[in-house]
Amino acid sequence: MRVSWSPLLLCLALAFGSQAEAADKFRDVLDTPAQPSALAAHAPLAALARAGGMLVVAGSRGHVLWSGDEGVHWIQAQVPVSSDLVALSFPESENGQFGWAVGHDGVILHTEDGGREWRLQLDGRSIGKLMHEQSGQPVEQGAETPLLDVCFVDALHGWAVGAFGLIMGTEDGGKHWQLESRLADNPKGLHLYAVRSIAGQLYIVGEQGLLLRRAADGRFEALPQPYAGTLFGIFGDDKVLLIHGLRGHALRSTDGGRSWQPVETGLQVGLTANARGADGSWLLGSQAGHVLVSHDDGRSFQPLKLERTQPASALLSGSAGLVIAGPRGVLTTTQP
Repeated sequence: MRVSWSPLLLCLALAFGSQAEAADKFRDVLDTPAQPSALAAHAPLAALARAGGMLVVAGSRGHVLWSGDEGVHWIQAQVPVSSDLVALSFPESENGQFGWAVGHDGVILHTEDGGREWRLQLDGRSIGKLMHEQSGQPVEQGAETPLLDVCFVDALHGWAVGAFGLIMGTEDGGKHWQLESRLADNPKGLHLYAVRSIAGQLYIVGEQGLLLRRAADGRFEALPQPYAGTLFGIFGDDKVLLIHGLRGHALRSTDGGRSWQPVETGLQVGLTANARGADGSWLLGSQAGHVLVSHDDGRSFQPLKLERTQPASALLSGSAGLVIAGPRGVLTTTQP
């Protein structure tokens, strides 16, 4: 299962990167393993996912933590880089053992033990070389491009997306990655914030209302929708799609993205995280700490009253309560 990073994004993520670079200016973060820290669970965390029977979070300075008790206790994983990480993906078909993480410096990490240990599959230096070979762009451009989300549909097929329209794809579990940016209807090179597989279709959302769907020939076709602001996420099922972004905007489609209707959220802040509840409910989290819930397939949302809140980079509904990852770490909270 995959639950998105959340874009408090490009600003929050770039801020992480600046801090890490300043602290490690004499050491390349790509060559520096993440350092053990007793405070890792309280540092900025941007990604959250379920890996079989465990929970996994990831965030600044390459910190990845896993929990076997629904977020009550967290154990730091072994990670070979200290780049900031912003997204996780664990395909359900692999029982949560195979997973991927992406982040700054073009980093793609892989685990085969549910998130306890990670190895580097790709970094910006390799992406830069691919970009130079295909288009003549400077190697540095790829090396400095952050990846902002990742989605694997099974152990072999996955995609990672990022800033400036970057799309990477693999058909062998990440042993080899291909640059697929040129296959997208994104001539401006707009930032891509989320990639999600829903009911057998792959979708990408990004800046200026960009909504892409992967076609049978491998191209990423733009789908029209009425909101022209930045989109931070997309989720849904075989009946409903929901997209969300800046200033509390959310839209709903019941025909595979051919038409969209606005959803009233009552908020004027960015909706930066989403999740499905164990009861089938739909959840949205904001950059200001709101959590909204829908029990009618996303037609309407109401505020969810929680014991504690924090700005949401990612949400997950667990048996011990709602798990929220954000700039103040990871929080498990329950309804009063």
